[in-house]
Amino acid sequence: MTKAMIYILVAFVVTYAIRVLPLTLIRKPIKSRFIRSFLYYVPYVTLAVMTFPAVIEATGSVWSGLAAFAIGLITAWISGNLFVVALSSCAAVVVVELAIKYLL
Repeated sequence: MTKAMIYILVAFVVTYAIRVLPLTLIRKPIKSRFIRSFLYYVPYVTLAVMTFPAVIEATGSVWSGLAAFAIGLITAWISGNLFVVALSSCAAVVVVELAIKYLL
């Protein structure tokens, strides 16, 4: 058996165990507020962990990515409109990239 086949088998077993063990081990409703709140936020944290590096590295420099992220957070907090957040983040990237190009 090659190493690739072993890696695929291990990935299959781990993925299968993650999906099957909760169904077989937990039969009653979860009553702990801590565990329920923890499980409630898992999808949001996973999405944030996957998205944040892509936001930072999607631009020409890390600084414009950080500026877009910061402006996006502030705009989302103030307005909550996704279109406004996207436009302001794009504008932040353009401004920072132009500043880096012509000022530095």
